[in-house]
Formats: sequence, structure tokens, C-alpha cells
Amino acid sequence: MSITPYWKGLSVMGSNVLLKTDFRDLKLFRRGKVRDVYDLGDKLLIVSTDRISCFDVVLPCGIPDKGKVLTAISEFWFDFIKDIIPHHLITTEVDKFPLDLKKYKSDLAGRSMLVLKTKPLPVECVVRGYLCGSAWKEYQKKQSVCGISLPKGLRESDKLPEAIFTPSTKADAGHDQNVDQKYVEDLIGVDMAAGLKKISIDVYRKASVYALQKGIIIADTKFEFGIHNGRLIIIDEVLTPDSSRFWPLDGYQPGGSQPSFDKQFVRDYLETLDWDKTPPAPGLPEEIINKTREKYLDAYRKLTAK
Repeated sequence: MSITPYWKGLSVMGSNVLLKTDFRDLKLFRRGKVRDVYDLGDKLLIVSTDRISCFDVVLPCGIPDKGKVLTAISEFWFDFIKDIIPHHLITTEVDKFPLDLKKYKSDLAGRSMLVLKTKPLPVECVVRGYLCGSAWKEYQKKQSVCGISLPKGLRESDKLPEAIFTPSTKADAGHDQNVDQKYVEDLIGVDMAAGLKKISIDVYRKASVYALQKGIIIADTKFEFGIHNGRLIIIDEVLTPDSSRFWPLDGYQPGGSQPSFDKQFVRDYLETLDWDKTPPAPGLPEEIINKTREKYLDAYRKLTAK
């Protein structure tokens, strides 16, 4: 496998926005909220656009460099965790892509991954180290999260006694739903479910220790896994501001919500509008776009700085 040195990502970042790809001679495998995925037979081409979604609705405007940041951060983490779990990334270098993709180099450079095609497992593997989001809401009602009992008296954003595995369904549309370990066992088998839990927590712990040294708290994150030639590997993106909650360590204060490096900043802005969170979504002011871009870039710089 070829892994581009992470610092090279900076050299390909610019101010252009890519909202959609349309490679008509390639087979479109899936167009997600952010990624356009093309089927290359035994491989996939994943293109991270600059689209941004909030409340499961894609906004009409993009965030410059967002797709490049997601790709660069994922590439960094795939290399970082390869001693725990193999990954699907083959290369991010367009010059090493199949020849028929070279004509799309201007769109692909810095924001695309050539990956192994796998059979994805139908579960989102969520790991939480801090009490926030849907976990905080559930805790207030039940003092538990996904069937896991937690101590009394915890505050919003408190660090949990230990990281917990809180899986969810993988919804093609709408919201994922939190489930317990028994649900996962019934879905994919006891042994596989146990393996996903262990690997997910191991990856989270290793990444969290590293991120803290860089001034970032990884409050929670979600992983996806697939089967390739009978082997379990980690797929999709990993430990990005889109799949995780990143908080600045400096100024962390439990007892309420925290500032973040992710798109929570955009969600907070949208909450101030008279919008019912159904399509079509409103556009974003230039100030919000620029600040959001800088948050993504800041997370990239902090995590990959030597």
C-alpha cells in the first residue's frame, strides 16, 4: 500500500469549492451527503466533496477545502492505527490511480482515495469518551447509554470513567438509532460483535491519547468496518471532524456544551434561523463559511503537526 506523507495534504489545499462530481464514464456506486463513490470493480474511488450536511440535510453551499481536510486527516489516522486494524486505503496519490482516472486529476487531487471494495457491516461503531450529544440526552432520562449504566451526577461534557461502545443502526436516510450490544450480536454474531467493540475502543483510546498531546479532545467518534477476503478491516473515513466531536483542550469546561472543530458551529448558527430542518436548507453567510473552513483546517494542522 502507498500512503502519502500527511504533510503533503497542505500543498494541495486551495480556495476552490467542489460540490459534486459527474464522471460519466465511471459507474456511480453511491452519492452520499459528502462523498461521491465510484465502482471500479474490485476497488472503489471515494471523492470527498466540499458539501456539508446538518440535521441530515445537505446545505446548498460548500466549505472550501473541507473535502481535502477530511481526506488528509483520514489518511493520517489510517496510517496511525494500522497496527490495530488493517484499513481499506490503497493510495491518495492520483498518479498511482488507474490510467483512465488521470483525466480527472484536477477534481481528484487531494480529496480522493482509491480503496479496497469490501462488504460493509450494517452497524455504526460509536465510541464515547465524554457525555454529550444523544448520549447526554439519554443519560438525563435513564442514567444509561445504549443499555450501559453510568454513575449518578454526571454533567454534560464530563469525561466518562472509561470509554464506552454505543453502536447504532446505519440508516440510508434519516437518523441512525442507538442500539445495545445484544442488538449487534443478533445482527452479526456474538464473536464479530465482540471484535468490533474491542477494536473500536482500542482505536479510540490510542487516537485520544495522541490527540490530547496535540490539544484536541476526541469526545466521541464513529467507525465503519467491512469484510475483505474474509478479513475485518476499517473503512470509510476515520477520526475526522465529520465523524467525531473534536473539542479544544484549552478551555475545556464540563457542565455544558463545548466549542468544537467540527460542523457543530454551523448547526449552532442554523438553530438561530427560522428553519424547520427539512429541505431545502438555507445558505450560509460568508462569515460562517470562512470560520467553518478555518475550524476544519485548524483541526488538521493541530493533529498532523510535528
